[in-house]
Amino acid sequence: MADASKDIVDGFPGDKKIIVVFVLGGPGSGKGTQCAKIVQHFNFTHLSAGDLLRAEITSGSRNGVMIQNMMNEGKIIPPEVTIKLLRRAMLDSANDKFLIDGFPRDEENRAAFENITKIEPEFVLYLDCPEDELERRILSRNQGRADDNTETMRKRFRVFKESTLPVIMHYDLKGKVRKVDAAKPVDEVFEDVKVIFAPLIAKV
Repeated sequence: MADASKDIVDGFPGDKKIIVVFVLGGPGSGKGTQCAKIVQHFNFTHLSAGDLLRAEITSGSRNGVMIQNMMNEGKIIPPEVTIKLLRRAMLDSANDKFLIDGFPRDEENRAAFENITKIEPEFVLYLDCPEDELERRILSRNQGRADDNTETMRKRFRVFKESTLPVIMHYDLKGKVRKVDAAKPVDEVFEDVKVIFAPLIAKV
C-alpha cells in the first residue's frame, strides 16, 4: 500500500495530506450504499462525480451552462471539467480522506486525475458483482429512473466493461485493488469493506 504522505495536492492549504480511495463497480453494485456506510464508520467524505456535475448545472453558473449544453449535444464532458469540480470539493472540505464514487470511468479520466491533482489513490475498492445479479437489482428497484430499462442498462454494463475495467486492471497491476464480493447482502459486503479500511485508518 502506498505511503499516504506522498499524496499531496499542489495548492492545497498547508501541506495537507490527502487520502483518496476510488470506489468502482458495475451499475447496481452498491457503490452509493457502501460509500454511505464508509462515511459513517470511517469519517471519509464521499464525492460523486455525477452529483458534482449535476449540482454545477443546477447552480446556473457559466460552467454549469457549458456542461448542460455539452450534454444536450451528446458530447462527452472533458475529464478536466469533472476533475476541477472534484478538486474544488476537496479544497472546500475540512476533511483529508475522500471516497470518489464511480470515477475514473476510463483511462483518460484516470491519467488526467493523476496529472492534475498529483494524487494516486491509496487503493481502489472494487465492488465485484455478476452481471445477472446487477440486472436483477436494477430492474427490481423502484426509483423512477428513466434509464433503468433493459436496453440502457446493458449499454451501461458494456461501457463499464470496455472503459472502466481497464482502469481497475491498471491499478491491480500496481497492487492497489481491493476486491469484495458485492453479490452478498449489504451488511455482509460492509463487513468485508471494514476489513479493508481498518488498516488504512490505523496507519493515519
